[in-house]
Amino acid sequence: MRSAAPSWDIPRVAGRGLDCPLLAGQGVVCHEANKLMLLWFLRVSPSAVGPLELQPHLSAATVGPGGCTVPLACTLPLLRPPLLPCPPLPASCPLLLAGRSGAERSGAGQGRAGSAGGSSAELFPQSFAALGPDMAPGKPGKSTGASENPSVTLFREYLRIDTVHPKPDYDAAVRFLERVGTDLGLACQKVEVCQGHVVLILTWQGTNPRLRSILLNSHTDVVPVFEEHWTYPPFEAVKDSQGNIYARGAQDMKCVSIQYLEAIRRLKTEGKSFARTIHLTFVPDEEVGGHKGMEMFVQRPEFKALNVGFAMDEGLASPSDTFSVFYGERSPWWIKVKCMGSPGHGSRFISNTAAEKMHKVISSFLAFRESEKQRLKADSSLTLGDVTSLNMTMLEGGVSFNVVPSEMAAGFDIRIPPTVDLKAFEEQVATWCRGAGDGVTYEFHQKCMDQHITSTEESDPWWKAFSGVCRDMKLQLKLEIFPAATDSRYVRAAGHPAIGFSPMNRTPVLLHDHNEFLNEQVFLRGIEIYARLLTALASVSPLPAEG
Repeated sequence: MRSAAPSWDIPRVAGRGLDCPLLAGQGVVCHEANKLMLLWFLRVSPSAVGPLELQPHLSAATVGPGGCTVPLACTLPLLRPPLLPCPPLPASCPLLLAGRSGAERSGAGQGRAGSAGGSSAELFPQSFAALGPDMAPGKPGKSTGASENPSVTLFREYLRIDTVHPKPDYDAAVRFLERVGTDLGLACQKVEVCQGHVVLILTWQGTNPRLRSILLNSHTDVVPVFEEHWTYPPFEAVKDSQGNIYARGAQDMKCVSIQYLEAIRRLKTEGKSFARTIHLTFVPDEEVGGHKGMEMFVQRPEFKALNVGFAMDEGLASPSDTFSVFYGERSPWWIKVKCMGSPGHGSRFISNTAAEKMHKVISSFLAFRESEKQRLKADSSLTLGDVTSLNMTMLEGGVSFNVVPSEMAAGFDIRIPPTVDLKAFEEQVATWCRGAGDGVTYEFHQKCMDQHITSTEESDPWWKAFSGVCRDMKLQLKLEIFPAATDSRYVRAAGHPAIGFSPMNRTPVLLHDHNEFLNEQVFLRGIEIYARLLTALASVSPLPAEG
């Protein structure tokens, strides 16, 4: 008779600093009880230090500095005793790896779908035929399957750190980024702009520190998710068969953070050095306005000490072959309009009610909205950033069905392009309110008056360097005003040119949307683009003002 097929729990191996471990093993029949003894050799990277978390059934192991090859013994129960000696495990037997430490998982994804094991597991099929001499402990083995690019692995690790509002784990993100920066030999500085809100600065010193520097900015926080609408858990960084990596922050904007770092890794590996210093800043709270992040940071002496000459920040994905480049932003205005009126019983025709006034206000605001919508539709040369968008986002009022309220309020989100006269537009708002009757007032909850834009003239040395690389790489650029708001507005307001650019073409725009993803090949291409851009920007000749 043939023995029954064995059944086992698939083990998980988790640990900080695992670098695409190579695994191999051989099944050996245990002569006591009905168990199968398995043996793996786990190759651990030199950067991995500390205890490994091994589950289930695996003996504990500790990794020391310099890395090592750790033998892991695993005893697994069988469904029934084998009637004949059990053969080695089949070549297709998988081992599941989880790429985050227990500490990272404990602070990530709490309250969200997912196993206690944390990150999405990767399948590493491995032959369990007899172990050859190359697979002996202390020597790296050769994987029979295609290994993941280390830059992609790092990207996915960052995506698994839970920095979602309203309780982003900023400490975990800073620890991760600081670790990567240290590995790259970058100087590290942390600036607490307010309690619990730290800006991390990583610096690659140039050969001429008197020259103005290049600033690469990105934010660490991400917006909330509605998990029921996601195909995969939004904080697991699952990669599908097409190479699409699904996670909140895949596009906005953890991809850019890792692309910056990996571009620098590539340049340093090539032995490059530049006259200009390159600073990377990782800031909190951009997704909630940046008021406890970049807005405060640009006012501090630590920012001024960076001596910024040119900055890059986030852009948007592009579904077409073109790459979107943003040289300015619309000014966000959040306005709350209050209407006071006569109260009374719901059965009467009360005059001068708050609702009647609010109806006039809403009609005026939405009529303007429709006119801008039609202007955008009629002119194919315009983008969303070229027109003023207006949306009513809140409506308040009333205490009971049978009581006419004495007060009603409406909130409006307005985004105004830099071509619009802001003082004239505010007067238009005031006119709409006056036209609705007495007792109608408005107040600003956000009022951005900065309309700085960055030069895209070929005579500008920064733009010449940027656009020259894009021409050499045959990248089709589309110059736009950013339709929403990013931290670039604070950098421009501080007097520094800034470009919004995320190298993600042929990619649907999914920031803040369900099933946000980025393809790994698009991600890797972005690293190459940034490496070329940094080479050009950090090599811009001294400007007249720099002596």
